[in-house]
Amino acid sequence: MILDQKVIEALKAGKTILYPSDTIWGLGCDATNEKACQRIFEIKNRPENKSFILLVDSFQMIEKYIPEFPPVCYDLVDLSDKPLTIIYPNAQGLAPSVLAADGSVGIRLTKDPICLSLIRSIRLPIVSTSANISGQPFPTSFEAIDPNIKEHVDAILEIRTNEQLSTPSQIIKIGLDSSIQVIRS
Repeated sequence: MILDQKVIEALKAGKTILYPSDTIWGLGCDATNEKACQRIFEIKNRPENKSFILLVDSFQMIEKYIPEFPPVCYDLVDLSDKPLTIIYPNAQGLAPSVLAADGSVGIRLTKDPICLSLIRSIRLPIVSTSANISGQPFPTSFEAIDPNIKEHVDAILEIRTNEQLSTPSQIIKIGLDSSIQVIRS
């Protein structure tokens, strides 16, 4: 898939982007770049004690940032019939602000071709947080995105702007003991 070079260059330069994710319109950046992640907090007016969801392109990428997790995670992702975010314990090598207070992080292995192209263009996980001001409903279309969001991101990937994107991912938290807690179904 050919993407707007300005968006790819923004990601590589540690900037923020607005893009259609595999679930809803998202704000994103390189998830290893603390300055870029802080900028997303500012754009969303989001409390810094709330972590972000990250998108990756493979379990190999997850394994780079999550040194240990139960093997059941492979099955959960493979068997899920819709996008699934798993909160993994003990993340490393990511921007500190993407982590929860306990060191965990929510990661979704995406199958969406647009998201895969973005991730593969920088070979790093990307942030995927809803494109809304914190506390406001997430937008179900490109037109519904707050103009302040559009004005303050560094680049906008104007693909699928006429589609309704309105299904957030399922979220589960997994423990090293293979315990599972459903956060959002």
